[in-house]
Amino acid sequence: MNCNFCFRHCSIPEKGRGFCKVRQVRAGKLVSINYGYLEALSVDPMEKKPLYHFLPGTRTLSVAEPGCNFSCDFCQNWQLSQEERAAGATFVAPQKLVDLAIEQQVPSISFTYSEPIVWQDYMLDCAVLAKAKGLRTVMVTNGSFSPETLPMISRLIDAFNIDLKGDGNYYRTICKGELAPVLDGIAYLVAQKCHVEVTTLLVEGIHDAAMVSRLGKELYQRGVQVWHLSRFFPMYKMQDRHATSESFLADMLKVARGAGIPFVYGGNTSGTTATYCPSCHKMLASDHGYDGSAGLEFRKNLDASGHCVSCGAQIYGVFA
Repeated sequence: MNCNFCFRHCSIPEKGRGFCKVRQVRAGKLVSINYGYLEALSVDPMEKKPLYHFLPGTRTLSVAEPGCNFSCDFCQNWQLSQEERAAGATFVAPQKLVDLAIEQQVPSISFTYSEPIVWQDYMLDCAVLAKAKGLRTVMVTNGSFSPETLPMISRLIDAFNIDLKGDGNYYRTICKGELAPVLDGIAYLVAQKCHVEVTTLLVEGIHDAAMVSRLGKELYQRGVQVWHLSRFFPMYKMQDRHATSESFLADMLKVARGAGIPFVYGGNTSGTTATYCPSCHKMLASDHGYDGSAGLEFRKNLDASGHCVSCGAQIYGVFA
């Protein structure tokens, strides 16, 4: 049977599994073997996703099933993404998850940590119920959607943080994936007026100024407004590499800002991550830490419609 959850369109035989290891054919039916079994369930700051322009200063209920349709050598959550379900995984029905979010008094649910594309049936079932209760939904993803499922996902998910990992060769050799579906997915979601922020994990010695410049141009051409460049730390199959230095991150941020994207931020850094109005350069938020202060600053410096109070420029984001 053919799975249409992601760009791979795996053809799966009876009792076989797809590349992600969590989609299987059983008795002639394609099923998700981990449906509802969560290996991560926690309340996080929205800035941890990272989303800086979507409900800043709020907290979100973060959930994850195991599984991924990539196999990145540097994976920061490989215990979730590359391993099968652990014995301690807990079944949480979609309605129960929504009830938990309401009990925790958070305004959103985030599908994150592993790859929600491969467990999107659970994600979408939860999203339908969440939206009926007035909750927002967030997807943190590698962005390798299938054309068949992307329209439905875009209607039910309110905000996306999408990884743009590198150039085509980087995807093929290090991620065991493809670049084109990710760029296509970003373009589609931006065109649909979804809230989109993009993250690139920088591996010093592999990423360079030329690659970052090319990626920036690709994102700018697709209308991306927010780009996070984050420091790599040794993990999974790349534990022999050194962590990306602060100085390299600073250099790449300068390159990235040259692409014309209005809001470019550094991640996994000890430095501050301020937001300035692209029009009048007023500081709108001094930092995007996990203490919620950025949300307070945005509410002070933006009007109810998200305009800069100093010059009236519309600031990209969802602030209420």
